Amino acid sequence: MNTPLLNKNIMTMKHVLIFVFLIAFLFNYQSVLAQKNEFIVVLDAGHGGKDPGKVGHNHAKEKDIALKIVLQVGEILEKERDIRVVYTRKTDVFVDLWERGRIANKADADLFVSIHCNAHNSQAAGAETWVLGTHVNRQNFEVAKAENSVILMEDNYEMKYKGFDPNSPDSVIGLTLMQEEYLDQSIQLASIIQEGFTNNLNRIDRGVKQAGFVVLHQTYMPSVLIETGFLTNVDEGSYLNSDIGQDKFSKSIASDILKYIQQLTLNTVTGTNVAKNENNPVSKTNTPIANNASNIFSKIEFKVQIASGANKIDTKPYNFNGLTNVERVRVDGSYKYYLGSTSDYSEIQKMHVLAKAKGFTSAFIVAFKNGKKIPIEDVFKKS
Repeated sequence: MNTPLLNKNIMTMKHVLIFVFLIAFLFNYQSVLAQKNEFIVVLDAGHGGKDPGKVGHNHAKEKDIALKIVLQVGEILEKERDIRVVYTRKTDVFVDLWERGRIANKADADLFVSIHCNAHNSQAAGAETWVLGTHVNRQNFEVAKAENSVILMEDNYEMKYKGFDPNSPDSVIGLTLMQEEYLDQSIQLASIIQEGFTNNLNRIDRGVKQAGFVVLHQTYMPSVLIETGFLTNVDEGSYLNSDIGQDKFSKSIASDILKYIQQLTLNTVTGTNVAKNENNPVSKTNTPIANNASNIFSKIEFKVQIASGANKIDTKPYNFNGLTNVERVRVDGSYKYYLGSTSDYSEIQKMHVLAKAKGFTSAFIVAFKNGKKIPIEDVFKKS
């Protein structure tokens, strides 16, 4: 046996294996990096298959209109380089509420948008956008009950929803607040969508509302449910069932999702750019623009929102992973918890980084002027 030759072959094979391993490692590493740079949006067309949803003027079905709008919204978003779209359904099939949430969670989505149409026994009209809520009044409960009742069509729903009864107010109110940390982002997106419907589409504004929707409860990310309009209204039903109406709603929703993502970017990227500019001698020159930005920022109070919820928690460091200077504020029956308070944006961004390092991964920067919360993008537009 030629031992030196055998050893040489073994060494060669080792080198080949090491090379293949390195290539595979680098490929996987690059894939992970690419995935981290994606913003994942899950689009959910309400109802489908054996569940037609609402049926309105000229027998228009909610499941068909919702699907057409969702596919058009997705087509627009998919043209954006850093956005990946996931659909809960792309055809006329029945997907249970549990599965819709599972799809979003499995995708590790950054946003969940569920699109529906409304109905009423009158000529009611207008668009409204819903987020998850637990303070459920009678009117809101009826809306949630209508959307949640689809679970009764699902196989083995008693086991999936652990005794949840869509017809019981107690069941709706009893939904746990697993999504509370995302509630503010959900409201932020819902407000942008409603503004778009009102200002761009001239729809009647029925506002941003909260109710116990199971499909929103199943997701672990900012989530909204859109009721585009009333199929039972003669004019609005015809508009929603038309190519023009669906095109306008699709463009409005897609545009508002992009606006929301841009606002999130301001919370993370703009602060980094500001910090870099402060290290740049040119940015420190005493120019009118720099003075104007400084004057505007001096009137703004920046904070980092690290949590919100119904529970009143003592702001001791041991309750917030060692963070000090935590403020608790009561807002509309719930509590918001803020870290820091400064007019220096670079300082608040450092606190933002600290909050995330301490485990508050959904923390985000907010702005106040004269004690009133304002959209943070407005601050940078003015500066």
